[in-house]
Amino acid sequence: MRKPFVDSNFKMADIDRTTGSDNKNIQDLTQFVQTLMNNMQDKFQAMSEQILGRIDDMGTRIDDLEKNIADLMTQAGVSDGGL
Repeated sequence: MRKPFVDSNFKMADIDRTTGSDNKNIQDLTQFVQTLMNNMQDKFQAMSEQILGRIDDMGTRIDDLEKNIADLMTQAGVSDGGL
């Protein structure tokens, strides 16, 4: 059975009792995680903007399609039926 990655008895006060090497490792890990989270946030932001742009484009296309259908129906002399 594996030990949990995080010791449930670990307290923030224990950081003060760590050796210099342990403290450096904690700082390195903290920096790594922070950088990773920032990169993930940037990627999610870029994807969100891309998705919203595509949704806007799709809305414009749907509006154009509805207008074209209404124009064709008018030319054909058919009632638009609430389009």
